[in-house]
Amino acid sequence: MREAVGSSFWDPFMERPLGEIVEETFADDDVRGVVLTDALIGTQSHAHDPSLAQNRCFLYHVIGNGTGEWRVPIGGMGAVTESLARAADKAGAVFVTGATATRIDTDGRRASVRYTTADGGERRIDARYVLVNAAPTVLNELLGRPSGPRPEGNQLKINMVLSRLPALKSGMDPRLAFAGTFHIDESYSGLRTAYTQSEAGALPDPLPSEVYCHTLTDRTILGPESMARGLHTLTLFGLHTPARLYDEAGAREKAMQLALAGLNRYLAEPIEDCLARDAEGRPCIEARSPRDIEDELAMPGGHIFHGDLDWPWAASEREVGTWGVETDIPNVLICGSGARRGGAVSGVPGRAAALALLLSRSRRRRVPGTK
Repeated sequence: MREAVGSSFWDPFMERPLGEIVEETFADDDVRGVVLTDALIGTQSHAHDPSLAQNRCFLYHVIGNGTGEWRVPIGGMGAVTESLARAADKAGAVFVTGATATRIDTDGRRASVRYTTADGGERRIDARYVLVNAAPTVLNELLGRPSGPRPEGNQLKINMVLSRLPALKSGMDPRLAFAGTFHIDESYSGLRTAYTQSEAGALPDPLPSEVYCHTLTDRTILGPESMARGLHTLTLFGLHTPARLYDEAGAREKAMQLALAGLNRYLAEPIEDCLARDAEGRPCIEARSPRDIEDELAMPGGHIFHGDLDWPWAASEREVGTWGVETDIPNVLICGSGARRGGAVSGVPGRAAALALLLSRSRRRRVPGTK
């Protein structure tokens, strides 16, 4: 890999803390901070972290499309799963929803997956291969193994539906201000202060965050009625709020107020005044902490990447696999963000798992007496 990318790239990004090249390249504190945020999404780290967790996170956030360009699918991420579902349905797949996987038994050649249904019934599916889109910690538990260290999520997510975009104190057209990423309290020095505060056990104040308005780019993520009403979505992603900070009662609400206060400092009107109302007259806003993500989606620690991201190559010659999705059990593959190669919302692990499975099937057909 080093030979492929060259030492001038490898050394500053793969061997040295990211903060060094950020400081060498940029002088302005705000610009440095904006660059560094790609290294901190969902990751409790800092510019000079010797573990290089920030470097790995940065890598996955800048490789998009070969240029670092991020693209949101038309119709939102749900459009991706709907497309996959249509293709799978056409191929004869059967979907079971509202079920909970409880056990995977396998001898490396044949496997069975046990699960409970929504009504409490117990079922079993026998298969040759099992592809797991769950965190490695969860996979270990399903296999009856020790789960290992549990990851810790590190984010605050606030989803809002607005009746109108808010006016800004600067006078800038909000359709321009929110068309890209709207950074709040994310200066380089401010990010370090927030990290220090969170490591000391306190929610950062100010709380660094960034805001996205996807409806300025794609109105189709709204339903027809919401579209006709001219509504907008606004999503806020807060940094340096690890799961442990939400163990105290009321912590989520406090974090939400800190984040909204940061946004409001740039607005000519409080964001609360711009919120749409639901059928019962309640403001359309929700906040989700890592604890909520764990409870609702079974992601250990509420970690949005299923665990801290890895370098996309084997850690040693003893590591199993070629595609970065293999486990030590030949017919069990990881197709989610916890794979060695891929992660975040790259889609790489799912594709790699499918290709690894097809290659394995092809090899089996060439062996006499196998199917």
